[in-house]
Amino acid sequence: MISSDAEILKLKNTIKEEVCKLAWADNLTQESVDAMILRLFPGPKPTWRCCVYKEREIVRERVKLAMGKNVSTNPKSRNIVQIIEPACDECPIATYMVTDMCRFCLGKACLNSCRFDAISPGDSHMKIDPAKCRECGMCASACPYGAIIHVERPCKKACPMDAISYNEYGIANINEEKCVNCGHCIHNCPFGAIGSKVYLVDIINEIKAGKEIIAMVAPSIEGQFGDANLASIRQALRKIGFADMVEVGLGADLTAAYEAREWIEALEEGKKLTTSCCPAFVEMIRKNYPDLYEKNKSKTVSPMCAASRYLKVIKPDAKTVFIGPCVAKKKEAQNEDIAGNADYVMTYGELQTLMNSCNVTFEPADDFEQESSLFGKKFASSGGVANAVLEVMKELGEETENVKLYRASGGAECKKALLLLKNNRLPEDFIEGMFCPGGCVGGPSRRKTEIEITKARTKQLASADDRKILDNIENLPLDKFSMFIDSPKD
Repeated sequence: MISSDAEILKLKNTIKEEVCKLAWADNLTQESVDAMILRLFPGPKPTWRCCVYKEREIVRERVKLAMGKNVSTNPKSRNIVQIIEPACDECPIATYMVTDMCRFCLGKACLNSCRFDAISPGDSHMKIDPAKCRECGMCASACPYGAIIHVERPCKKACPMDAISYNEYGIANINEEKCVNCGHCIHNCPFGAIGSKVYLVDIINEIKAGKEIIAMVAPSIEGQFGDANLASIRQALRKIGFADMVEVGLGADLTAAYEAREWIEALEEGKKLTTSCCPAFVEMIRKNYPDLYEKNKSKTVSPMCAASRYLKVIKPDAKTVFIGPCVAKKKEAQNEDIAGNADYVMTYGELQTLMNSCNVTFEPADDFEQESSLFGKKFASSGGVANAVLEVMKELGEETENVKLYRASGGAECKKALLLLKNNRLPEDFIEGMFCPGGCVGGPSRRKTEIEITKARTKQLASADDRKILDNIENLPLDKFSMFIDSPKD
């Protein structure tokens, strides 16, 4: 991902790459990991932190995440996103702070406005006791100089679920009952103290064991790696050891086809539905609006699950690996209530790390035949899911002019749409929920800026044909696997 946390990403990716190299060499032992850490951080002077010993401790925790394990301070966690506590101690504890703009005035408007006795005179300016402060903001509003500011931690500010808090020592904590594993906090932590579990070591071990590993690339992949097209990406994956690669856009066509039938039935019943493609959006519904989860959420599986179920019918012994921009997909793949889903998930950044670990690069190629409709490819953008479902309705001969859609893009918009639905104030018929602004193309593991991705993506999608969605899936063995979430496990 190209972002303001480039230095943090460089460190994280270096560690993951070194772990992958050890895995490829059958040398992923505690001794080899310790030697790697000493090589990267020889000391005696620190590179990033107060001392080299703290740096090494943080790296040890990063190695655990890189191996798909929990950090030491949270050994029983089921969350994908986790806090590295040794790295999380530099942010301010207090959320309201008195700056040097304080003139130590006689009026003491801040002191007089505080109802909790949290403000008192210091040596040169007023001070706030964080133990007493209730964060009401009255002091900031009262100060005539604007000398009191509200400092909100970047991770907490980025979390749409209000799942992040911190203790009296300033260490952040993730409330797993609220967290939807969207990963938005990861790239907003300026100290790199938040990370997600990585399953590259498991994938490497499967490849080395001779398993048939099929890569499933998300619809958003075109444009993520610049000029590298689907043929180039498949070629690189085969060099790594993958048996083959398929477009999850084909799974998107399947999802659109089945969700369209749900929409048609819902319209007849006067029922409103939400889409079920974005795992973070689905988790938001499940955790915060259980009634809506049962009554209003589409029962059709996500494109990732659809593609995986299809592959496991035609290749029963295959292992499937989803590759996309989404951290929440890792959690979806571990949902034991959904049979036949992807066996592993890796992000685009992790794909690049895996390639680097075995010296594989993208090279020009043009031998990949299109597998998805253009509508399936455009599932990745806000509005793409709804447009594909409407297209299927048209292909089925249904009228769609009067269908009203709410396209929710980003956590705040998703929350707003669900609140309207809960309170029976939603005028639209259907909610398309995408937790990342702009859709999956804006996911937390995107590889370039949105402008760069759009430019490269537009060029690549221009070469796609205009096949119909239903025509594209008519020859698939649809009688051999279910497209519904509540199907029994195999």
